[in-house]
Amino acid sequence: MAGFFGWRVVAASFVLALCAWGIGFYGPSVYLHALHARQGWSPGLVGAAITLHFLASALLVVRLPRLQRRFGMVAATRAGVVASALGVVVWGAATQPWMLLPAALLTAMGWSLTSAAAIATWVSPWFDRRRPMALALAYNGASAGGILFVPLWAALIGWRGFAEAALLVGLGTGLLGWWLVGRTLGPSPASLGQHADGGPAPPAPRPRLPTATTSLWRQPGFRSISAAFALGLAAQIGLITVLYSLLVPGLGEAGASLVMSLATIGAVLGRTLVGWALPPGMDRRLATAANLALQFTGSLAMVAADGGAWLLVAGSLLFGLGIGNLLSMQPLIAQAEWPPEEVPQVMASLTAVNQGFYSFAPAAFGALLQWGGAWSAPALAGALQLGAALVLVLGRRNPR
Repeated sequence: MAGFFGWRVVAASFVLALCAWGIGFYGPSVYLHALHARQGWSPGLVGAAITLHFLASALLVVRLPRLQRRFGMVAATRAGVVASALGVVVWGAATQPWMLLPAALLTAMGWSLTSAAAIATWVSPWFDRRRPMALALAYNGASAGGILFVPLWAALIGWRGFAEAALLVGLGTGLLGWWLVGRTLGPSPASLGQHADGGPAPPAPRPRLPTATTSLWRQPGFRSISAAFALGLAAQIGLITVLYSLLVPGLGEAGASLVMSLATIGAVLGRTLVGWALPPGMDRRLATAANLALQFTGSLAMVAADGGAWLLVAGSLLFGLGIGNLLSMQPLIAQAEWPPEEVPQVMASLTAVNQGFYSFAPAAFGALLQWGGAWSAPALAGALQLGAALVLVLGRRNPR
């Protein structure tokens, strides 16, 4: 197993995810604050560009499998790395509102080619039985992006200003990503004479249910998982957006920052635990529904907190434990319910639905917090999480 190349792919995917989330997911909140402070632009103006970033990515990611087939994994991924690097430089250099348009479109292209759906296509060919653990480790780079990049952004901006900070991040991630992609994403298991999980040649493929020849949108299984994850991720991203504001009144700024960091670390621990302990035969829809139920419990605790610190902390930590698994469980459900050749397109379409839906969550949760009180945002999150769990359970396929 020491010579199994798949673990190098996982390690590279971790680093690439760290950079992708640092620029394309956690970065936009930094861009909004920095441009508001430097240029005086309204949060609404910059927020509209951030929404464009996510919506354009949702449209582009549907074409991810086609781009990877046409240009190859290395070229397509390097294009995403370069687009992200150039995009973040343009965000930092923006001195006129029109510059937000190319910045958002460039980072959208980078995000679509290097985020969740892309990571699944890098890692999945190398693993079968160990795929839950491999994907969990790779996707932990996303959480690491939140842990490492936000303070890195703050330090660089305080030291050199936003424009130079963006230039340094763009150069660093671009060069590192270009090198990593060339070193790890070119080989396939067949080209190296290796097999899934680093073991011997696998037995004959197990029988699978016939797959409908109709489009994904006409398949009940796809409709149910796309709806469930869209609801769950909207709850997750919306609540993360306002969580700091919910925590500050009871815990202060230092305490709120600490709890948010602990919640992010909890995401790493929760994802790693599920990746290690998930039984091969367990229904992955039920496992995801259980994860959503855990987050629902955390949201209820925050609703009941009424300013009380301990319930806020407990709710945040329960919510945090489930954050990572909503990302890593998607390809595992796709692996279980579709033939291998269809999984990349399922993941691309699923990611597009997710992003198209959750793009509006930050604005919706922010408005609800402003007009509905501290309890309203976690209440909406809980309702969405419960709805997502029910959709997953009710949409389970009958093996007959």
